[in-house]
Amino acid sequence: MSNEYETLMRCVRSVRTKTDFVPKVALVLGSGLGDYASQLRVEATVDYHEIEGFPVSTVPGHTGRFVFGYVGDVPVVCMQGRVHYYEGYSMTEVVRPIRLMKLLGAEVLFLTNAAGGIQLGMKAGDLMLLTGQIASFVPSPLIGENIEELGPRFPDMSRIYDYDLQKIAKKCAAETGADLKEGTYLQFTGPAYESPQEVAMARTLGADAVGMSTACEAVAANHMGMRIVGISCISNLACGISPQPLSHKEVQEAADAVAPVFQKLVTQMIKEIGITCR
Repeated sequence: MSNEYETLMRCVRSVRTKTDFVPKVALVLGSGLGDYASQLRVEATVDYHEIEGFPVSTVPGHTGRFVFGYVGDVPVVCMQGRVHYYEGYSMTEVVRPIRLMKLLGAEVLFLTNAAGGIQLGMKAGDLMLLTGQIASFVPSPLIGENIEELGPRFPDMSRIYDYDLQKIAKKCAAETGADLKEGTYLQFTGPAYESPQEVAMARTLGADAVGMSTACEAVAANHMGMRIVGISCISNLACGISPQPLSHKEVQEAADAVAPVFQKLVTQMIKEIGITCR
């Protein structure tokens, strides 16, 4: 048994001392959705500090806890505050929360984030359904000894984002009135925002939005056989496109402005996804 798998098992045991709740959907709350957990019918909360061997988010606005509860009748675990590679954690630590949520029972991973828009016509406040990703600019979380208990040595990555879940997202966007764009997400390491030249490169590679999270999480989840759906909140136009310097404050303000629409869409999607998990 690998050291990482033993660590994961300790994390599972730590959580199980607090709650026996079994989620079906794991939701990672990015910027703009930080307070979404307050809408759940909450059954339990577990602070990251209470979990043995668990990384703790250091980013302002990221609470740092799991919230277990229901969206409608769907059992959900919300990750309220993710950890990032740029915080100094290893990539193994960054994806540990994703792996833990799967081991707790989650079948579907719903990823959200704030991202810089590259796609022509995008503006701050847009929502983008992730149809693909580029993770080549960060280390793979699968490097090193393969954890056979989690997945195969060479997992297929041709359909990281589940087609059926994308259909649900589009259906729910139409029903809720959300203007949902589609595109490819590219993850850089951060924490510095991208230079204009890096944004130009990302566009040449086929990216529609750039950010500092998500892609590595999707790789780890796909390795474990989870069904994945992702939505980016376009909180700013990427450097070289935006006429003004980028700041975390701008990102947070834009994400907060679109939060009501984003939250309504997420709720509707989870209810629809829950039907497919029965």
